[in-house]
Amino acid sequence: MKKSAQATINDVARLAGVSKKTVSRVINRSPLLNEETRERVEKVIAEIGYVPNPQARALALRRNFLIGLIHDNPNPHMVLNVQQGLLEVLRDTEFELIVHPVDRGSTTMLDDIRRFLERQRPYGVMILPPISENDSLAALCQEIGARYVRMGSASFDDPEHMVASNDREVVRGAVAHLVENGHRRIGLVLGPHGFRSALERSQGYEAALDDADIPIQRTLIAQGDYTFESGMRAAERLLDLSPRPTAVFCSNDAMAAGVLHTARQRGLDVPRDLSIVGFDDTSIASYLWPPLTTVRWPIATMARAAALKLIGDGEDEESGESLFVSTLIRRASVAPPVE
Repeated sequence: MKKSAQATINDVARLAGVSKKTVSRVINRSPLLNEETRERVEKVIAEIGYVPNPQARALALRRNFLIGLIHDNPNPHMVLNVQQGLLEVLRDTEFELIVHPVDRGSTTMLDDIRRFLERQRPYGVMILPPISENDSLAALCQEIGARYVRMGSASFDDPEHMVASNDREVVRGAVAHLVENGHRRIGLVLGPHGFRSALERSQGYEAALDDADIPIQRTLIAQGDYTFESGMRAAERLLDLSPRPTAVFCSNDAMAAGVLHTARQRGLDVPRDLSIVGFDDTSIASYLWPPLTTVRWPIATMARAAALKLIGDGEDEESGESLFVSTLIRRASVAPPVE
């Protein structure tokens, strides 16, 4: 067939001996293809001069080639890591990322998201916690016909709609690490009310203490909201106790940095006087002194998996990974307590 501006995806599929879905995978640089098929399709595309037309395809699909990221999260490091993971997959494809922050406290949140979906007509959306835990939002995506993937600290949807981590289990191990170092007065800085991650991490803390036959003392638990300032406030309360905790588990790294800052202000040495463990393993964890022992949450990896689920052709979504294991990264902020 001679080169023609009118070459279509049907022409490519026929000449390459594959389906239109396979041609779409090649166009979108899907990693799910073998190299032989990819090379055969790319050769035909080059020979006949086929040029994908995103506008025409979008019109036919009644969807734009946009992937939406919907969030209301106070942790900017987490949101940036998610964006990085999504963009790694979307780069060199027809898809673009559009970020849509919302206010989970607004009575019009669902209406606002409905307007966003109807106006932008995204191909699919990734929804971050805590609003990912809202089943009404998932139902809204299904009603409108937008693919969606929810991110969470536990699984609460079908695998094709979910990327989840093992927060409770990994925090149980992180607090056990403090117990193994001889700590028995272990404080906890909670995440925000209404976050499933905060609940899963606090339950991991309680399970570790129960494993070690250490009574749970509510005075050793302080409220936080995933911000540096809330970590400082929590530390003020915990370090005013007598006796004070010898170690603190913080539900994210930003709050752990706040605890470390307050401990330093009070003249305490970390880890000699106070051991600290965080969660996330954001860049702040290695920049602090001493470097922070923390849980590495595979945020970017989860985001990459979500992107693959969203731009897949529907046949491979269920085979995609949906549970991701976090791991404890041991650094210099933990040591046995001073007798």
